[in-house]
Amino acid sequence: MATAELAVALPAVVLVLALCLTAMALGVDHVRAQDAARAAVRAASRGEPTSVVQQVALSRAPKGAEVVVDRGAACVEVIISAPARVRLLPDLPGARASASADWEPGARP
Repeated sequence: MATAELAVALPAVVLVLALCLTAMALGVDHVRAQDAARAAVRAASRGEPTSVVQQVALSRAPKGAEVVVDRGAACVEVIISAPARVRLLPDLPGARASASADWEPGARP
């Protein structure tokens, strides 16, 4: 009797564990994307070239991330977007983060 109950409950436990791990991975990717955007916008606001800003962002961002640097007249903005790295639910949205900062004195384009 106990073996039959365990056989029925075990797949449900495995599914819940898989969903929890997926949610945790999505959360970690979001935090990494936000950290990458903040580090990249700091570099960009100091006047670093776009290639350096992208290198800083990609070193901290989740795998497969894309970096967009928008250098405006008053401020600079960095947008990071990364695909979701989940197998069970491929339609989940990926990580997306942005950060903006005013130009440092003497660093305007």
